[in-house]
Amino acid sequence: MGDFGFYFKEGMHHITDWKGYDHILFVMALCLPYLLKDWKQILILVTAFTIGHSITLALSVFNKILISSSWIEFLIPITILITALENLSSKSTDQLHARRRYISALIFGLIHGMGFSNYLKSMLGKDESIITQLLAFNIGLEAGQLLIVALVVLLSFIVIQFLNVKRREWNLFVSGGIFGLSFVMVLERLPF
Repeated sequence: MGDFGFYFKEGMHHITDWKGYDHILFVMALCLPYLLKDWKQILILVTAFTIGHSITLALSVFNKILISSSWIEFLIPITILITALENLSSKSTDQLHARRRYISALIFGLIHGMGFSNYLKSMLGKDESIITQLLAFNIGLEAGQLLIVALVVLLSFIVIQFLNVKRREWNLFVSGGIFGLSFVMVLERLPF
């Protein structure tokens, strides 16, 4: 159980660590358009993202896919940029839009999972049996994501309900900031 707890904490720390703010920005952008009453949609989005990053994290750790870390580090802010741009441009919350968002969360999760893999590989070393550690790390990542989501939804609730900021204006303001930060990250991480 000691290994499980250690890797759980590492997974949670890895996604909530401000030094890796790119993952925090992505989760923020992903759930920003939603309110507490939209909890089912938020849960589906976060689960789709988790499934995506769990798949590529496992495949990368087991050396089934190998992609240059410079390309992954470049693609991660691209996923943030696209998600923020979608927040800025979309006025629709219809079923088709929701499905597209779930699919993009899954696909973007695949990219983010590869970003986590180098960190996890360095921790695991030459361990033969890594299933428990991989599971614990993924559960820790999920717990960290849910913490970020809870904070974003709570902050949105406070700003919209108590400060009387319109939902669309709040979404545009925060998504614009996320877009700007991710654009700078894209330029800084050009792999060529």
